[in-house]
Amino acid sequence: MRSNRISRFLTVSMTTAVLALSACSSDDGPDYVELPVDVLYNNAANNLTAGDYKLAAAGFDDVERQHPYSPWATRAQLMAAYAYYQDNEYDQAVIAAERFVQLHPGHKDTPYAFYLAAISYYEQIIDVGRDQRITELALRALNEVVRRYPKSEYARAARLKVDLAHNHLAGREMEVGRFYQGRKQYSGAINRFRVVIEKYQTTSHVPEALHRLVETYLALGVAEEAQATAAVLGHNFPGSEWYQYSYLLLEGRNLKPEAIDDSWISRTWTSLFE
Repeated sequence: MRSNRISRFLTVSMTTAVLALSACSSDDGPDYVELPVDVLYNNAANNLTAGDYKLAAAGFDDVERQHPYSPWATRAQLMAAYAYYQDNEYDQAVIAAERFVQLHPGHKDTPYAFYLAAISYYEQIIDVGRDQRITELALRALNEVVRRYPKSEYARAARLKVDLAHNHLAGREMEVGRFYQGRKQYSGAINRFRVVIEKYQTTSHVPEALHRLVETYLALGVAEEAQATAAVLGHNFPGSEWYQYSYLLLEGRNLKPEAIDDSWISRTWTSLFE
């Protein structure tokens, strides 16, 4: 996903470069040496505009390598990170963005550097059936953007992605929980479904997690916990298909949803929304 914010950032950067630098040829490759800073930067910027992100990244890196004390070196560091990101070289984008943050913690574009590193993690999020280390890294980086720059446009975008990342992690817990449930490893299944309810309560997976708990408790013969869980499900998601499944499941055993004050689910759900 390429956001409008990134496009606006690039437009501003390119406009600044065009106004400040003299026009020159972009025929040179990235492996020449000792060229003037304006030539190097313009070539890299032209390659970026043309969609040749590898050459652009190498060119921006050359700006800093050949002219490390030039004012353009600072801009080139961040533009290199952006070029790596556009080329789906996410690891390099993260390294470049984080280096920019370390070198220029008070720069006006540092919030964007934080956000660029975060979305470089975010866009690597993979299928819920696999390890979620990248999702955790993305979530940590996105939350850092929100924490440091809560009123910025990047924080607003980061909050939306935090919700999606939470939903992804909850989906992973559900995947593992259903696996345990299918193998009749009910304690493991319960633990996974509880994580969804306690840690990811705002995600779309909660109704199913509650229903799966009803199924699991009934399989274990713990009828009261099943009733209490179904009561929470019915109270909070009365129109959900998962509540209908739980209700019919209990009805088939001459039971009905019933709130139980000393049940963990009743205590947990109440404390979450106090």
